[in-house]
Amino acid sequence: MTALVSPEDVPEWMSGLVKATAEIDHRAFTRISPPPEGTGREAAVLMLFGDGPNGPDVLLLRRADTLGSHPGQVAFPGGAADPTDDGPVDTALREAFEETGVLREGVRPVATLPKLYVPVSGFVVTPVLAHWAEPSPVAPVDPAETAAVARVPIAHLADPANRFRVTHSSGFVGPAFSAPGMLVWGFTAGLLNGLLALGGWERPWDTTDVRDLELALRAT
Repeated sequence: MTALVSPEDVPEWMSGLVKATAEIDHRAFTRISPPPEGTGREAAVLMLFGDGPNGPDVLLLRRADTLGSHPGQVAFPGGAADPTDDGPVDTALREAFEETGVLREGVRPVATLPKLYVPVSGFVVTPVLAHWAEPSPVAPVDPAETAAVARVPIAHLADPANRFRVTHSSGFVGPAFSAPGMLVWGFTAGLLNGLLALGGWERPWDTTDVRDLELALRAT
């Protein structure tokens, strides 16, 4: 298994988040319980936090519009586990490199979070929390898979002006974030919503501001 660094080796601004994730379960991010052990498709995502030019930030990508699964959606780097992967941390680092070019040598994995179930895809996702100790240039590696890559400041995501909820005709209602050129919603927004709260970065925002998902996507 890929080794994790000590929580004491992260910057002060990130230490609260690391400590808060030590004793949580899936309910910190979703009300959907994971399926029984051994069922579902194993996957991992890399929640990579770094010291950016505009303060602490997190790495996100926007999936290509031509993909058959979750086209155009904003996500953390990550994907399905390969048989040759050495656990979820290895999966997350491999996928991040393949999608964004981020070099694993500069990434310090800190913790693996509780597994989360994504019913629409059948994936059982392990979020991997990491510190970007030595940032490397990032960009879409394969435009057929990744349309854009961005380091989004935590302050931007926490700004109440960039937060609202979205609703869909399917009955889905969930948190959303407005970021430059992208709308973050669904599974990724649920993770970010929990991370902001756990990290002590959340600011009061208008949870009664509920917008139609399709209209919100067109406005980005």
